[in-house]
Amino acid sequence: MDYNNYKTRSGGGKWLKTAGIILVVLFVLVGGLLASDYKHFGNLIKVITLVRTQYLQPVNSTQLVDGAIKGIVDSLDDPYSVYLEPKTYAQLKEQIKGSFGGLGILVGLKEQKLTVVRAYQGTPAAKAGIQAGDVISRIDDRDTSGIDMETALKLMRGPVGSSVSLTVTRQGNAEPLQFALVREEISVPTVEGQVLSGTKIGYIIISQFTERTAEEMKATLSKLQGEYITGLILDLRDNPGGELGTAVNVAKNFIPKGPIVFIDYRVGEDQEFSSEGRTIGLPLVVLINGGSASASEILAGAVKDTGAGTLVGTKTFGKGVVQTVFPLNNGAGLKLTTARYLTPNKNDINQKGVEPDVLVQPLEDKSRDVQLDRALEIIKQKTAG
Repeated sequence: MDYNNYKTRSGGGKWLKTAGIILVVLFVLVGGLLASDYKHFGNLIKVITLVRTQYLQPVNSTQLVDGAIKGIVDSLDDPYSVYLEPKTYAQLKEQIKGSFGGLGILVGLKEQKLTVVRAYQGTPAAKAGIQAGDVISRIDDRDTSGIDMETALKLMRGPVGSSVSLTVTRQGNAEPLQFALVREEISVPTVEGQVLSGTKIGYIIISQFTERTAEEMKATLSKLQGEYITGLILDLRDNPGGELGTAVNVAKNFIPKGPIVFIDYRVGEDQEFSSEGRTIGLPLVVLINGGSASASEILAGAVKDTGAGTLVGTKTFGKGVVQTVFPLNNGAGLKLTTARYLTPNKNDINQKGVEPDVLVQPLEDKSRDVQLDRALEIIKQKTAG
């Protein structure tokens, strides 16, 4: 590595120490690649050294190493691989467990806008009047244009009792709406079920897949079967996904004996997750749309390929890759795409989605849920006689 043109203003040995530390880190991270591409690694070390010694403001090593890690992950150009700083990683673990300090809203990105999918009853968001379809334009002083989900969740969640301000735009309102909210302990149910009025048809909504979802599904199914339902509508619309293992366990209630999903790794042995065939044995219709992603697509794809039910609605999002979360030192974490998943017929749905068996576009004015209406018609046909 050529440092002939490098100069320091003071502390001539400081940059050598920094360079040596970074060099060791690089050996650990990339092993043999260092020898084959030493000029690029030399540039990286040189930039870090220049920043440490020449930049106008002092910068500590932790900040530089964090920046280097983020740069490595960002260079993958993968929206699902993210370096998680300690606070964000802690919030992700809370989300997976299904309990956290927050506002009680489910959000998603629709047309690159942070949009409320649902405000859960009894939570700060619902009590303040936030509604599904509201577009969150600001969180406190942060503009949400181009924001990613990890950052949005990080900003909205925090210690119980702390405050956060949301600015939202709502269809039909000329001016933005301001909401000042106080975070509460949120334990949001991910499964909700009922018997549709005037029928013997069960209707279950799964909002996401957390560690608690499989048990919630078991309890909900038991309750509905106790009311002697003759068919079931499962609503996966706007379900952004969640835990792979949970999706598999939920699917076992509906998928006949055989594969549910195949996990295809670049490194290591591939996996097959299967159903033992102990299903509820009822006619099934599943509602899907463009907000149904990841784990919800595993379930939808398995239903379609095995003929376990009928998919109604619009094409799903098309996230057919699996992320593994690796804990790092100092409470940080790395969420990294490590595999793709294939449906029981070994279809790769990444960036393609799962097509419905019956295409039903929603009404623009949302005056009526025509997708649910069509699902009800189909399930009644299945249960007739």
